[in-house]
Amino acid sequence: MDARNDEGQRVAGRRGHGHVVRRGEGEPLVLVHGNGVDHRLLLALDDTLDSCGWERIYLDLPGFGGTPPLSSGPGGLPEIAHWLEQTVAELLGEQPLALLGNSLGGLLVRWLAARHREQVRGIALLAPVVDPDVSARHVPEQTVVTCDEALLASLPEQDREEFSQIAACWTRPSWERFRDAALPGIKDADPVAMARLGQRYTLGAAPEHSGPPFEGPTLIVTGRQDHVVGFEDQHELLSAYPRASFAVLDAAGHNVHLEQPEIIAALLRDWSRRVQAG
Repeated sequence: MDARNDEGQRVAGRRGHGHVVRRGEGEPLVLVHGNGVDHRLLLALDDTLDSCGWERIYLDLPGFGGTPPLSSGPGGLPEIAHWLEQTVAELLGEQPLALLGNSLGGLLVRWLAARHREQVRGIALLAPVVDPDVSARHVPEQTVVTCDEALLASLPEQDREEFSQIAACWTRPSWERFRDAALPGIKDADPVAMARLGQRYTLGAAPEHSGPPFEGPTLIVTGRQDHVVGFEDQHELLSAYPRASFAVLDAAGHNVHLEQPEIIAALLRDWSRRVQAG
C-alpha cells in the first residue's frame, strides 16, 4: 500500500479501502484521530511536526473522512483497531515509527504500541481516551473559561452547538481553529458507522495490562476543562510509561491542541527531540 502524496488518496488494503495523507520526509509519524472527526483535526499540528523532521502520515479511520465504513463484521472498536494495525503494516512494514493519537486515537495508538513494542519508538497522546466506558471516567463538569457572546450569536445554530459543547474557550481564535480543523470532519462523519462503533465501543482490558511498561519517550497532554475524557484517568497511566512527560493545560477542553496551540507545539517539539535522539 502506498500513499505518498500531499492531498491524500484512497488506498487499498486487505481490510478495506483507506484514505491516507502523507507529507514530508523523515522518520514516519502516524497520526490517528478520534471519534466523530477525521484526519483534518490533526492537520493543525502539521507545521510544528514538519519543523521537527517527521514524515507525517494522517489516516482517516473507517467511516470518517475519506475512508468508507468497514464493509463486513460489526464495525466496532476491535475491528477498527485491527484495520489500523493492518493499514500501518501495509504502509510501513516493520519500519520503526512513532505514533500520535487524539481522543479515541489515543486509545488506539496505546493498543498498537502494546502489540508492536519493538517497532514503536515513541507515542504522543492528546486528550486520550483511557476507558471507553463513559460511565467509568472521572471528568469535571463542563466549564467555560472565556465567552464571547457576540461571536456565539453570529454563528449558525448547528455550528454554535458543535463548538460550544466541546470548547472551554468560546473565543474567535478558538472558534476559527475549530471551524477549520474539526467541523469539516464532524459534518462528513458517517452516522451509521458511528452507531456501529458505539454498539461495540470496547477493546477489553487496557493495553497497558498486556505487557511490561512502554519504554519509549511518551507525551500525555490533557485539558483541565476537558469534560469528555477528563485529566485524572490519564495521570494513572504514568506508571506504564516511565519516560512520559505529562501536562494538564488550563483554558483547554477536549480539543486541547486547538485551544492551546503554542504550548502543544512546544511540548511536541520536546517529545520529537526525545524520540529522535533514541
